[in-house]
Amino acid sequence: METKPAKTRQVALATPTGFLAFGLGSGLSPKAPGTVGSLAALVFAVPLVALPLWIGFVVVVGAFFVGIYLCGETATRLGVHDHGGIVWDEFVGMWLVLLFVPFELAWWLAALVLFRLFDILKPWPIRWLDRKLGGGFGIMIDDVLAAVYALVPLWALLYWLP
Repeated sequence: METKPAKTRQVALATPTGFLAFGLGSGLSPKAPGTVGSLAALVFAVPLVALPLWIGFVVVVGAFFVGIYLCGETATRLGVHDHGGIVWDEFVGMWLVLLFVPFELAWWLAALVLFRLFDILKPWPIRWLDRKLGGGFGIMIDDVLAAVYALVPLWALLYWLP
């Protein structure tokens, strides 16, 4: 079930909660809002990866818990469990991957492609959790797991490349 565009825009733009859940408006993209949200997350990842790793990780964990509220509240207002325009979860997933790869264009592009691939395909147990868990936690956890799945081949490449 999808909401009407006018209601979606109103929820996404009327409150700070909706605005953040919709990735500062990036989730309003009519085509591929998850990918657009993931691309928008890159902008905010630049200062994040400049922090010491442990501080960046604490920020991402904090963003995850904030996202449980943001995504849950916005989904409730929309009347849709995981509306495609809610992209705060993509922000957090991308940030998690980017914390652990080199700050270089090729690595960031690979991170983006792999994260989107696993977020779209939802291999086990991501799809199962996505169906079983509701609320903001359910919205957030599948993207965190997609980030972990993306990190596995990236770390393998980091290990084997000179």
